[in-house]
Amino acid sequence: MSTVTEPSTPQPVHSSTRLPFRSAVRTVFSLEMRQRLRGKGWYWMLAIWFVVIAFIFVLGTAFLATTDNEGGILFDLVVGFVLLFGLLVAPGLSANAVNGDRAGGTLAILQVTLLTPGQLLFGKWLASWVGSLAFLVLSSPFILWALALGGVDAAEALVSLLMLAVELGVVCAIGVGVSALANRPLFSIVSTYMLVALLAVGTVIVFGLSTTLVMEERTVRSSYYTYPESSLDSMGVPDPEAEAVCQSQTYTAELPDTQYIAWILAANPFVVVADAVPYKIPDVPATVPGPGGTGSFYSPGVMETVSQGVRSAQAGPDLDVTCEESMLGRQPLPQGVPIWPLGLGLQLLLAGALLLMARRRLTMPARRLAQGTRIA
Repeated sequence: MSTVTEPSTPQPVHSSTRLPFRSAVRTVFSLEMRQRLRGKGWYWMLAIWFVVIAFIFVLGTAFLATTDNEGGILFDLVVGFVLLFGLLVAPGLSANAVNGDRAGGTLAILQVTLLTPGQLLFGKWLASWVGSLAFLVLSSPFILWALALGGVDAAEALVSLLMLAVELGVVCAIGVGVSALANRPLFSIVSTYMLVALLAVGTVIVFGLSTTLVMEERTVRSSYYTYPESSLDSMGVPDPEAEAVCQSQTYTAELPDTQYIAWILAANPFVVVADAVPYKIPDVPATVPGPGGTGSFYSPGVMETVSQGVRSAQAGPDLDVTCEESMLGRQPLPQGVPIWPLGLGLQLLLAGALLLMARRRLTMPARRLAQGTRIA
């Protein structure tokens, strides 16, 4: 008596047999963190990070020792460099999270378990994000030192650190998404760095090139202080008792109307962090009138300079320059319509699209695989 064995067909996994989302993510997260903590490279990166931040902070302290806003400028300096180095470190921590396991033959083992592609991606993203936050925590002594010097509000410090953490999370999400789409770890790392460079540097380049597209002929009224000719001697030196008067002149010039292209800068990570911080606008003393007036200087930090630059781009060209503005003094610009929600939304849209495509790529059984793809 012979028995005919019919080929079995794969049965779909029902939702009742899936792992709970929390426990599944916790499992993937613990596996990733154990793998990271076992390697020596992780600790070398942390040590190099600490030395670089300390070196920059010591140089900044020595250079800014005589300034009035030492604490505020140092805090902005640390935040700016932490964001800069974070954009360099986060892709390295996340861009080989998936294809690294594929190259090692361990990804297929996870895919045949009850883990869903979404749980797998979320756990790997969470591990990469926590790993990048370790670098932010390691910078906390210098951040607290800058806060102890004064000049920084609690709300300003809290929002700065919160937005730093958010930006690191967005970059890690981009890296994890690219790592699932690319077959080779090296290609995914390079691609992630290119996307980060496109956001951080490419937006500035595109904004600069776009100014030629919004050039308009505008009439500018420029005012300045000068002395009457009657108070000048034969050498052009004014009389000591002479008073300066404000004169105005009008001319026509080609100026870029940057308010139409300021949105290009929105997706820049530095703009997102800087524009979200509620900087306290100081009371700058009035400028001393006269051509020889010294003016009142306003010295913002690194990130506040970025914020002021974006606000200036949103405001467009100044078509009425007053006598006070023509002096050496620099007045801070108030914040108008915030641009950071648009930028963060664009970044999240990019990261979400990459993760959605990555989820489809990890869905099993796969209908099509690229040539040379390792299964197990």
